[in-house]
Amino acid sequence: MSNFTLDDVRERTYKARDAWWTVLLVDPLAARLVRFTANRTNVTPNQLTVGSLILGLGAAASFAAASWQYLLLGALLYHLSFTLDCMDGKIARLKGTGSVFGAWLDYIFDRVRVLICAIALMGGQYAATGNVAYIWAAVAVVFLDMLRYMDALEIYKVRSQMRAQLRKLQEEAELLELAHRRANGEEATAIDPVDRILRPDPEADMEDQVIGDQPTPAAILQEGFYQKFPWYIRIRNVLTRGRIRPHLVSGIEFQMGVFIVAPLAAAAVAGAIIPVAALAGAGMMAFELFIIYKFWLSSRDYGRSLIKLERKVADLRAEVAQQQLTAADSV
Repeated sequence: MSNFTLDDVRERTYKARDAWWTVLLVDPLAARLVRFTANRTNVTPNQLTVGSLILGLGAAASFAAASWQYLLLGALLYHLSFTLDCMDGKIARLKGTGSVFGAWLDYIFDRVRVLICAIALMGGQYAATGNVAYIWAAVAVVFLDMLRYMDALEIYKVRSQMRAQLRKLQEEAELLELAHRRANGEEATAIDPVDRILRPDPEADMEDQVIGDQPTPAAILQEGFYQKFPWYIRIRNVLTRGRIRPHLVSGIEFQMGVFIVAPLAAAAVAGAIIPVAALAGAGMMAFELFIIYKFWLSSRDYGRSLIKLERKVADLRAEVAQQQLTAADSV
C-alpha cells in the first residue's frame, strides 16, 4: 500500500484555481478521503466515477419522492456524488493513473447526472403539485447546463488555437531576429524552450507573464480587457491566493444551487425550488455573458496582434533574405 500524506494530496491534486464551492465545501473532505482511498484501497478513478453516478441516481430517486425528508436526503446524496466526482481526478493525478477514457467517462457521467436529477427533481415536484412550471424549469436547467459546458469547451478550443498561432509567430520572429543579429556580427542567444516556461515569476498569473521582451500569447489576449477593467486584476489576485477562480457562479455553483441549495430551501419553504434555481441560473448566465464579452475583447486583441506579428515576420524575412544575398555576392 502507498503512504501518501495530506500534504501530498494537496500539492499533487489541488488545482491552482477552482470553483469556490469545490475549494471551500468539497476539497477539505475530498482530500482526506483521497488519502485514505489511495493508501488503503485499490479503488481506481473510473470506479469512483461510476460510484459518483450511482450516488447521483440515488439523489434523483430521492428528489422524485418529493417529500421534504427525501429532498434533504437527495441534497446530501448529490453533494456526496460531487465529492466522489472530485476524488476520481485527484486519485488519477496522485497515482498517475488517469486516462483519456476516464476523462471522457467523467464528463459524460456528469451530464447524465444533471439530466436525470433535473428530471427527477422537477418531475417529482410536478407530480406533487400539478404545477406545469416545474416541467419548464427542468427544461431550463438542462438547457443552461448544456449551454454552459458547450460554451466553455468552444471558448477553450478557440483560445488554445489563438495562443498557438501567436506563439508560432513569436517564435519565428525570434529566430529571424537571432539570424539577423548574428549576420550583423552581434551576440545573440535564443531563449531556451524550458526557460520559456520557467522564467516568469511563478507567483504571476499566466495572463500577466512576459518572455524576454514580449508578453506571452495569454497576456496578449487579455490586453483589451485589462485596459477596460484594471480593478479586475486586484480582485483576481485576492481570490487566486485562496485558489478561487473569479468565475464565481460557474456550472458547478449552478448545479449546487439547483440540486443542493434549492432542495434544502424547499424542505423548509414549500415552492422554493424554482426561485432558487432561477437565481442560480441568472447568476451563471451573468458570469457567462461576462466571459463571452471577455472572449470578444480577446478576439479583437488577437486580430490586432496577429497582423502586427505577421508584418514583423515578413519584414524580418525580407531583411534576412537580403543579408543572405549580400553575403553570397561578397563571396
